[in-house]
Amino acid sequence: MPDPESRMRDYLQKIAAGPRLSKDLTEEEAEDALSLILDDRVSKIRAGVFLIAARMKLETVPENIGYWRALQNRISPVTVNFDRLLQIADPFDGFQRIPYFGFYAIPVIAQLGLPVYGHSALPLPPKFGITFEQILQNHYEIVNDKRDLSLLEKYQFGYLSTADTLPKLEALRTLRNEIVKRPMLATLEKILLPIQARQNILATTYFHRGYEVALTEIGKLSPFDKVIIGNGMEGTTLLGVHKEAKVFIQNGTDEAEQKNLSLKTLYTEETAQGIAQAHEELKPIESSLEILAEMGENALKTGQGPASLQIASQAGSLAHLCGLFTTPQEGFDQALAALESGKVYESLMQWIEEAKSM
Repeated sequence: MPDPESRMRDYLQKIAAGPRLSKDLTEEEAEDALSLILDDRVSKIRAGVFLIAARMKLETVPENIGYWRALQNRISPVTVNFDRLLQIADPFDGFQRIPYFGFYAIPVIAQLGLPVYGHSALPLPPKFGITFEQILQNHYEIVNDKRDLSLLEKYQFGYLSTADTLPKLEALRTLRNEIVKRPMLATLEKILLPIQARQNILATTYFHRGYEVALTEIGKLSPFDKVIIGNGMEGTTLLGVHKEAKVFIQNGTDEAEQKNLSLKTLYTEETAQGIAQAHEELKPIESSLEILAEMGENALKTGQGPASLQIASQAGSLAHLCGLFTTPQEGFDQALAALESGKVYESLMQWIEEAKSM
């Protein structure tokens, strides 16, 4: 087999020849190319050129499968004793337009009876928006090496960073900052499995039309038993609130089922109006760590304010899509009741205190 630099040169000659002459890689070539980059076996210049060229050419489904295999094969999933476990993977470059309280929806979903964790990283380009990991590290001052899976097993929820789950991907952060635009890594880092239960569910997102095809095809090959992929608000898993969301549900190797979700199809008229009004109230509010934490904690403590309706909508709809509730309305009602009880706030504060003391 040729040496790593020669193989990468051959791959670049195929994909970086311009719009007319570029050729697609095979699944095996794509896996090898990204493996060389992840294992630091080629120069940073060639690695950067490859990531840019792969995205500009537009990845084929076989290429995306190969790239995904390179990532997933470098993770050693840790087994946890749960019958069912949900991973929420929002875009790793974060959000910034409207306050989004997905971080606070996670302990609510756990309170509803579904163990869950968020998978993210510190903010990445091009947005450098707010992520679960940034909230943890920069607001609650919990560094990634202070988290233990025992907390997930105890509280039924948690947050993981790629710095822990896939350090070789995190090591590309500086290179990704220099590239500026999103490489294919931005699509595929959202469909990785670092923790394995008896049944594994993923709720993730797509933004640009067409990428749902690659994600659903990868879902068939992945260790996940169910993959939920939707185009929610600002590319998150908050589905059907700002506009109708197209959601694709992949069960095992079956063909993906498409659902069109909107406030009208999800909830009663009264609930839909309340969530829509809350969304309008949130629009002019700045998305900062301090404001998010203040509004998110208040929602968990009292069940009042616009943040509580957004959180209950996200938690309830995802719990419904995972099979916990017959209807999204039932999920919303249960989530709002959990918020009003204050139990979720107590659970999150205890989790934070224990994470800091580790």
